Amino acid sequence: MSDLPKLYLARHGETAWSLSGQHTGLTDLPLTARGEANARSLGVRLTDTAFDRVFTSPLKRASVTCRLAGFGEVAELDPDLVEWDYGKYEGLKSAQIREQRPDWNLFRDGCPGGESVEAVAARADRVVARARQFGGRILLFTSGHFSRVLAARWLGGNPDPLAGYLLLGTASVSILSYEHDLRHPAISLWNDTRHVAI
Repeated sequence: MSDLPKLYLARHGETAWSLSGQHTGLTDLPLTARGEANARSLGVRLTDTAFDRVFTSPLKRASVTCRLAGFGEVAELDPDLVEWDYGKYEGLKSAQIREQRPDWNLFRDGCPGGESVEAVAARADRVVARARQFGGRILLFTSGHFSRVLAARWLGGNPDPLAGYLLLGTASVSILSYEHDLRHPAISLWNDTRHVAI
């Protein structure tokens, strides 16, 4: 394959819950004022890169980040890019969850009443398969935990333990690529937040 796919992962800008550390799955929160500013800065960061396809999660925090970054008119909605459905853990902080389940690990255990690890990995696998079919530079606007699972699946690994090591800041950029060919997937950039105002 001559036109190897390169996935640019753009995590959405800051929300009130990403700031507080609450699990934000399908709750459709808006960006904070700083989140909006950082989404615009993300657009400046990506200005010099030409993309063949742009996709966004339909959730407001991702789609507004996409629009403020300047890609709203060309982006296609992809429901596979939504964040993990946390079920009964929606809105809770990890410390609150571990009061009930001290050994809980999202990437191993999933969420009661929400999505299993296998279900999220299956969505990630569909995104990877489409990227390999399209080829070229593909920009995705999505969320943190889903992006971490996507990176693990891109590399051919299981979310547990790999995704647990891949922290992501809001409005960050990461790049999933290949070293030589489709047999050698790689991460060429991870959690780049140089453009984000602290």
